[in-house]
Amino acid sequence: MVFFVYSMFAFHPGLADGQIHATVSVAMHFAESVIYVFSFFFVLYSMGSFLKTRKKEFGILVMHGMTSMQLRRLVFMENIVIGFGATIAGIAIGLGFAQILLMSAHKLLSLDAALPFYFPAKAILLTGAAFMVLFILISLFTVTVLRNNSLIDLLKGSNKPKPEPKASTVLSWFALLLILGGYTAALLAKGMAVFYAMIPVTVAVIIGTYFLFTQLSVYAVHKSRQSRSIFWRKTNIVLFSDLAYRMKDNARTFFMVAILSTVAFSAIGSLFGFKFMYTDVIRDENPFPLNYIAYDEPYKEDARMIEQALKEAGLSYRAHELTVKSVETSGGKQVPVIAESAFNKLVGAAKGNKADLEGDEAAIVHYASAMMAARQPELTPVTLKEPALTLKPVQTIDTPAIQAGEDYYVVTDEHFNQIKQYANITYKYAFDVSASHAALKKVGQELDSKLSSSKNRFMSVDYELYKQDQIFGVVLFVGFFIGIVFFVGAGSFLYFRLYMDLGEDKRKFQAIHKIGLTDRELSSILTKQLMILFFAPIVVAVIHGAIALAALQNMFMYNLMRPSLTVLGSFVLIQLVYFLFIRTKYISNVKSAWGLHLT
Repeated sequence: MVFFVYSMFAFHPGLADGQIHATVSVAMHFAESVIYVFSFFFVLYSMGSFLKTRKKEFGILVMHGMTSMQLRRLVFMENIVIGFGATIAGIAIGLGFAQILLMSAHKLLSLDAALPFYFPAKAILLTGAAFMVLFILISLFTVTVLRNNSLIDLLKGSNKPKPEPKASTVLSWFALLLILGGYTAALLAKGMAVFYAMIPVTVAVIIGTYFLFTQLSVYAVHKSRQSRSIFWRKTNIVLFSDLAYRMKDNARTFFMVAILSTVAFSAIGSLFGFKFMYTDVIRDENPFPLNYIAYDEPYKEDARMIEQALKEAGLSYRAHELTVKSVETSGGKQVPVIAESAFNKLVGAAKGNKADLEGDEAAIVHYASAMMAARQPELTPVTLKEPALTLKPVQTIDTPAIQAGEDYYVVTDEHFNQIKQYANITYKYAFDVSASHAALKKVGQELDSKLSSSKNRFMSVDYELYKQDQIFGVVLFVGFFIGIVFFVGAGSFLYFRLYMDLGEDKRKFQAIHKIGLTDRELSSILTKQLMILFFAPIVVAVIHGAIALAALQNMFMYNLMRPSLTVLGSFVLIQLVYFLFIRTKYISNVKSAWGLHLT
């Protein structure tokens, strides 16, 4: 269904033209590729799990005369029928929700116009052909599971006695060391150091996670069984009796679920975090909605064009003009210089700190954006070459109102007017407009089309955010659905493992019931067991994801706490609902073996 939805958007005729629309189409095809590869391994695993639970059934068929070729043909045809039904159902559900998805995409992708409904013939053909090929290939793979099994192996199924699971003390502590070491390195790294530490930290945490489930979990269960206060408490003897077997049997599944869930958490959390970040950064660094920068000449005509557009749109505004001269110092360095009165007028409109100067005094203006570490410039005197003037900085100001280089100087109007020779001159126009985002976006879009060919620079904050939202909306739309697919897949892997153990649990608890296990005690044991098996990889994934997002926060010097908590909290809530549903269904199936009602 998800593959079909992406195909429907990729082939939509409304996305045929325009750079943004082309980006949407390419992104959807990329998402299709990711979903297709994931689907192959997911369906292969699920079908293999279902076949293992039916080995006894296959053994009975073989005992009654079914040949090996007939058995493989039976399994092959069953898989094809299931695959055909799943493909048709996915396309049908996708078509059923098509109109809602197209309407929601208009908002999510920040498109100029709503996407009309159309009959997605190409998407249907692509989805049908792609998934029938997928199911044929998987059917050929799965029949090989039965090829080398003898009759006795089939009849015994999963009832073979299992060896006592063992865990290495060295590898258990090694797992803990790798994970804690990776966490420490990720949290201590700052700035670009996070980027360089990313690969070694990721490798260390992945290896540590593997040994966590294959060694440390079994080691912890064995230690718990050695403690009389834990093992002999109430029904814990039943809970812990085969928990080590379960942890060992499910170790690879847990590892895969933890890694998949971590990828989903990190990807979607990063996407939400980046959206908050770039919106805040653009707003913080540009306090005025409209800005125009002219080089070498004032270009008053362009400034008047902007004012005329604001008047025609019926928007009230205040225009501010400022000149920046780049002057050479005695040391051969060029420094930007601004007049005090023009600076104070502009920075006052942005509600910033003003300069207060006399004589040769100067103010150094430095703006540390949200993406940079704060730094205080040194108040070191600087001598201009022409005129021969020594500026004595007496104050520092941090404001985004005027961005004229990393550090620039504000001088008195008298000294500014004395500067007749300069390397270059820049004219800045800022328009303080009170209007809605939609109105400012519309004006900015009109002006951008008129002024984009100029060698000068025009910027509309709201139109820039609109363009970024279009690009980011595509990434968010694609990433969200891929994350959901990974997340649902992770939960389903756990369900498959429970499904494979259902028959054994029925027999075990039926026997224990005969010696006095009550209905309430059974529910308590199964709930605790399911919680451990279900939430162990999810808790690990949440911690991994939280550390990864914290590292990103250190890298970009931006607080990603709110989007991170939103994403992690949403996934935990979904997983909790999923757990309650699985718990109810699983306990009901176990109790059905001996006629008890669910409590």
